[in-house]
Amino acid sequence: MDRAPGVSVRLKLTLSYAGFLMLAGVLLLAAVWLFLLRYVPDRAMLYNPDDKPTGGVFPVRSALLVVFAPRAAAVLAFLLVFGLVGGWILAGRMLAPLTRIADATRRATHGSLSHRIRLPGRKDEFRELADAFDTMLTRLEAHVAEQRRFAANASHELRTPLAVSKALLDVARTDPNRDTGELIDRLHAVNTRAIDLTEALLLAGRAEQRSFTRERVDLSLLAEEATETLLPLAEKHGVTLETSGEITTTTGSPALLLQLTTNLVHNAIVHNLPDQGTVWVTTDARPGTVVLTVENTGELLAPDLISTLTEPFQRGTERIHTDHAGVGLGLAIAKTITHAHDGTLTLTPRPAGGLRISVELPATNPPTQRKSPGQN
Repeated sequence: MDRAPGVSVRLKLTLSYAGFLMLAGVLLLAAVWLFLLRYVPDRAMLYNPDDKPTGGVFPVRSALLVVFAPRAAAVLAFLLVFGLVGGWILAGRMLAPLTRIADATRRATHGSLSHRIRLPGRKDEFRELADAFDTMLTRLEAHVAEQRRFAANASHELRTPLAVSKALLDVARTDPNRDTGELIDRLHAVNTRAIDLTEALLLAGRAEQRSFTRERVDLSLLAEEATETLLPLAEKHGVTLETSGEITTTTGSPALLLQLTTNLVHNAIVHNLPDQGTVWVTTDARPGTVVLTVENTGELLAPDLISTLTEPFQRGTERIHTDHAGVGLGLAIAKTITHAHDGTLTLTPRPAGGLRISVELPATNPPTQRKSPGQN
């Protein structure tokens, strides 16, 4: 924003310091006049030298004013100079932290997010501002790095189906006698994956921008709907779905929260034991929050790999290329949707194998208890 040049804050503070100092000096001189000089007589008076140890003539008011006025003016001039010089130096020292904050802001504006103010000294208003700015830069740097990594991974994932489609089309063009049925099936599968990936990216962007209307949502109903939708996939994988919980009302987008629940249940089904696996979906009401928990059986997971599971296109340390693993954005989208609803997503490895994922969201009101255990 372009603004007209104005007086600096340092000069304003300097003039303020000098003005207050001059005002204090004038008030002090006025107090001397009111409480001292006004009691001095304006005519000469004689008194008996035997009664007073000093003796002589008592001084008159006019004579005192002649002596007092020039010296009072000199004192006021000294206070003015002292106030201007001292105020300029004091204002400079007081505003020095703002200079460092402004310099860090300019660096951040030009793309340097690694710089930190790290203002020394004890806690005060300036240091609170500097610490808050450092915290903001840290979060912004992490967010930008995550976005760049996400964009790079998305570009790589989108390039793969496009490259495969191009190769299949080249084969069809160079070999016109080749059976086109197989090529069409493979192109359809590749195109479907590209569409799913694009829709997942759009969903993640929509959730991150929080461009949705908030409504009252019951997580227990969403859990039941998600498990019913994914029941055929669970039967295909030999996985048992178990749901239980309470009425857990929160505020958010029903479509996004349903996508969140579906992603978690789908992930729990796909990444399970080869046979006779189990997925537990529960909802719980706590003071001020509601919790959706999805647990599954499976292989033992190292704790240091848990943090990588919400990274886009990642599953532990391996890339995703299985038939039922989707596009590799399930948990990443779940994390984005959770943060967009002011919640927290926690991943914990189960001691017996598998994963426990908890989504904690703000509750809208004290929930009504409703036990509804069931098994699909």
